[in-house]
Amino acid sequence: MSADTDDVLVRAERGVGFLTLNRPKAINSLNQTMVTAIDAALTKWANDDAVGAVVVNGAGERGLCAGGDVVAIYHSAKAADTEARRFWFDEYRLNARIGRYPKPYIAVMDGIVMGGGVGVSAHGSVRVVTETSKIAMPEVGIGFIPDVGGTYLLSRAPGLLGLHAALTGAPFSGPDAIAMGFADHYIPRADLAPFTAMVVADGPDAAVTAFAQEPPASPLAAQRDWIDQCYAGDTVADILAALRAHDEGPAHDAADLIATRSPIALTVTLAAVRRAAALNTLEEVLIQEYRVSCASLRSHDLVEGIRAQLVDKDRNPQWSPPSLAAVTDQDVDAYFAPADPDLTF
Repeated sequence: MSADTDDVLVRAERGVGFLTLNRPKAINSLNQTMVTAIDAALTKWANDDAVGAVVVNGAGERGLCAGGDVVAIYHSAKAADTEARRFWFDEYRLNARIGRYPKPYIAVMDGIVMGGGVGVSAHGSVRVVTETSKIAMPEVGIGFIPDVGGTYLLSRAPGLLGLHAALTGAPFSGPDAIAMGFADHYIPRADLAPFTAMVVADGPDAAVTAFAQEPPASPLAAQRDWIDQCYAGDTVADILAALRAHDEGPAHDAADLIATRSPIALTVTLAAVRRAAALNTLEEVLIQEYRVSCASLRSHDLVEGIRAQLVDKDRNPQWSPPSLAAVTDQDVDAYFAPADPDLTF
């Protein structure tokens, strides 16, 4: 079996389906063609008795997937066309399919795994990280809000670790990902090839038993005390004030990082993570995220954030509203209004 695109390499070997994201120069960033190909393969394999498990990995040395193709999102927003909405519609349906996949779904979360990369890995049933894993939901840095089921995971992380990751957008390690519920097993990068070979030869359970190691301690989990204390505030401004009032060091670093992010994206992210905690299923959270993403497409800050980071690369976004104080409740509520049409499953 082969895919219609070289951007995803699709093959089956002795009962195991392999999906290799194959845009290494772009750290395997997802585009519409890739989402369509992955979904088609998973649909076929779900009903194929000859395929007992699926392995997802990334080509090249840099990582599984750096996220969605946000420059394409930028051009869609500028053109006011429907391409970005279609991409998210299909991508989020794929995330849900992964979350309820009927067969073992082994995600190799080696290297960079950000944004959309989390969506194609962290909802799987066997999630493997390594010493090089660098995982993040960095959306607030481009005026966007965590999506791809990210708010489902972030809202369910221990304590307020998820809010810390969401509001800073900062990367976290493989051991952090295990502690936060984004991953399951720690396997050194040097063992990934024999691990994958054993998945084919003996099945995923035997491979995990043979190669998974006790992960190093999670740096983030060790900082639960100040994170849980500082992120308990009602508003982003309250959280920033608590971080600034804390001892110098990581709390101040977090405050400095949050202060560079889009005020509206931060405020909506705080609301989105808290609302996601009250929703029961990944699908319900994805519907909320689709509404928020579609609203972001109409915002000033998504276009401006991508421009500053990835188009002009001046790293100097001019956010609007320009401050947390200027963001109104009405501004935030508008992000959660139903999309037309809404995401469906």
